[in-house]
Amino acid sequence: MDTRTKRRPTSIDVAERAGVSQSTVSRALAGSEVITEATRARVLRAAEEIGYFVDERAARLRRGSTGTIAVVVICRPGQGAADINPFSYMLLGSVCLAASERGFETLVSFQAREEDLFGHYEERGWADGLVVIGTTTNRAAWDYFRKLESADRNVAYWGSPFEDLEWVRSDNRAAGRLAVEHLLARGYRAPCFLGAIDSAQHQFAERYEGYCEAMRAAGLNPSLIATREGATREEEGAEACARYLAGGGRGDAIFAACDAMALGALEELARRGVSVPGEVGLVGFDDLPATRYSRPPLTTIAPDAAAAGGLLIDAVLGNGEQEAEGRRRVPVSLVARGSTAR
Repeated sequence: MDTRTKRRPTSIDVAERAGVSQSTVSRALAGSEVITEATRARVLRAAEEIGYFVDERAARLRRGSTGTIAVVVICRPGQGAADINPFSYMLLGSVCLAASERGFETLVSFQAREEDLFGHYEERGWADGLVVIGTTTNRAAWDYFRKLESADRNVAYWGSPFEDLEWVRSDNRAAGRLAVEHLLARGYRAPCFLGAIDSAQHQFAERYEGYCEAMRAAGLNPSLIATREGATREEEGAEACARYLAGGGRGDAIFAACDAMALGALEELARRGVSVPGEVGLVGFDDLPATRYSRPPLTTIAPDAAAAGGLLIDAVLGNGEQEAEGRRRVPVSLVARGSTAR
């Protein structure tokens, strides 16, 4: 039995097969214009026949590029893969797709524990830039990545709790306005906002600001159902809803800061026998897949996931203008479903 390790083909083997010099093989595979199309075709055919492939990573490194974008997903400490916010997975997918469309691969890392945090992908020559997404509840992780910030690093952040970082966010104020306008058009007269407006998640506060703008424009007083930090967003939504109802809350509709909170509130309303959308209308934010199958299906505000991935990758690569706030805002749209179908 032959136990010898099969040798990997080299450019020398291609040259012998094609009947040309090794330098001609290198130029042909690099796309040099000094090589005729006939010779290039012969080299490519020879390479395919013997199973030779160009080490593209090595070639890119010689050109000063890795062809890779690193993506760090910040998680809650102790959180398993099944517990990560589904929106983070949606955003991760859109980032990977946007990178691929621009000719880059992605290197993905899920990070939570303070002692395991790592962001030196550029310095190690592993990536051309870094995208950071994930929960804002892990303050230690965000503090770590903020300390790494410098002018010569190519980094972009989704929903950063720090205004001085290169952030990309949804158009949250527009989302708040859309939610209120939709609820009023459906006949609700006292929409409330459910969420935390003083947390590290600045996007929640921005959605509240948009909600307040629309309420005041309609001559109505804003009403806040403040959430408290919990193990999950669903638990936060359910607890805040229970506390509000127990206190005699009179609102006839709720705009929740995110879908997970809205789903928690929906569960609590059902437990108490409050009909949705009959007695209370409900709107979330994120357009998570689960919202299509809740009972009733949840009306939500959907950020443009493809645009989010594209803006993050372009911010890392320095494509386009990112300085103006409007250019870092992802468009949103309302998806009307059963939870507001009066």
